[in-house]
Amino acid sequence: MDDFLIKFFPKVYRRKTESKDSNYCKYDNQGLQLFTSSLYLAGLTATFFASYTTRNLGRKLTMLIAGVFFLVGVILNGAAQDLTMLIIGRILLGCGVGFANQAVPLFLSEIAPTRIRGGLNILFQLNVTIGILFANLINYGTSKIHPWGWRLSLSLAGVPALLLTLGALFVEDTPNSLVERGRLEEGKAVLKKIRGTDNVEPEFNEILEASRLAHQVKHPFRNLLKRRNRPQLVIAILLQVKRLNTNRFSWQLHVIVRLIHCFFLPRQIFQQFTGINAIMFYAPVLFNTLGFKSDASLYSAVITGAVNVLSTVVSIYSVDRVGRRVLLLEAGVQMFISQVVIAIVLGIKVTDHSENLSHGYAIFVVVMVCTFVSSFAWSWGPLGWLIPSETFPMETRSAGQSVTVCVNLLFTFVIAQAFLSMLCHLKYGIFAFFSGWVVVMSVFVLFFLPETKNVPIEEMTEKVWKHHWFWKRFMDDHRVVDGDDKKNAQP
Repeated sequence: MDDFLIKFFPKVYRRKTESKDSNYCKYDNQGLQLFTSSLYLAGLTATFFASYTTRNLGRKLTMLIAGVFFLVGVILNGAAQDLTMLIIGRILLGCGVGFANQAVPLFLSEIAPTRIRGGLNILFQLNVTIGILFANLINYGTSKIHPWGWRLSLSLAGVPALLLTLGALFVEDTPNSLVERGRLEEGKAVLKKIRGTDNVEPEFNEILEASRLAHQVKHPFRNLLKRRNRPQLVIAILLQVKRLNTNRFSWQLHVIVRLIHCFFLPRQIFQQFTGINAIMFYAPVLFNTLGFKSDASLYSAVITGAVNVLSTVVSIYSVDRVGRRVLLLEAGVQMFISQVVIAIVLGIKVTDHSENLSHGYAIFVVVMVCTFVSSFAWSWGPLGWLIPSETFPMETRSAGQSVTVCVNLLFTFVIAQAFLSMLCHLKYGIFAFFSGWVVVMSVFVLFFLPETKNVPIEEMTEKVWKHHWFWKRFMDDHRVVDGDDKKNAQP
């Protein structure tokens, strides 16, 4: 919004309206990127604290803390008088993201019946996409309110923040969390309530056994690095990173596993290297760069947001029917084709100082962006959260989710901070760059990601990891002990 740029980023506004810079470089400003990316850097830091609260205080209280962070951040953003106040508000919103992303996927996976766990968990991602759509609609409407429309836009984020806070007050904590904290009778009562039957002994006994193993682990983050937990750790990192440069030869992946074992969070680079968040964060800027007028840019962002929502609904319906792998592999093909086509069109039609795209080409680019967004929304978007949340054993589940969120936010920060500069320097090649990573991640899924549909959450190790052609070699010693895997194990 011009009013927002004039108040906080006047240099960007002057470059946008007066400069003869390249079309691709009008928004290349570190301050503007910091406004976007500071939220994710704060979320990254907050997730380590959220791991403690999730494990020791419960999923419910962690969601409540997230809601409070959101509310305070919204107040500061809506009332911001300078860039410092604006970024502090964004940082508090980031803390809310860190706590919410830690607690909500675990909460959903643990309360869901096995047969619908995938679809129920994806409701998390569906509501994220609905939030993006509403944000785009609000931006479109408030952009016509001068000069304070941007304040209304940022302040309306208080509505979902309030809903999250109130909702956290009324939900029950999960049976898994209650049992893990020693509240056995309460956990059993909640399990009966959410299953709608008194016959819960088999499931409750599984939770008790998982809790017994979990209590033997004094240092969950250290335990994550043990040999038996490497498959889940690598999958969680690479799904969030969304593509590490591996191939079909197992020795190379073994080197990666060793690096993770040595450095815990090494260069897990690529969650965002599909390019999805770059496109969703900066959709109005991107469309404006391609020659769309301001209203058309916001309207096009609304269209992509709506496609995002509808495609996530497809995932809810299909994930427990066709499985996780099929969705991921199909999406890889669709994302690759759409990004390559976009790169070709922009390379031919959008130069440094070209005029607006013709009407036909503009519509075609929006269609290709929507094709890309739809494939991500029914696959890598929701499954990047679902699969890690359902594969870790109880003793490392909270720590594992913390790593998942941390890696997600770390590289969301990197891409958010770098995308406008990358767009300036790589130009249309930015889409070719992202499409290359789509190929790499599809190869990884094809060879190394096991299918987890319809497998009970506390039986993943026995039914999935011990039977996978590659990961089973890490499952030889599954006893829960602190210290080195085998040399310290007692007979």
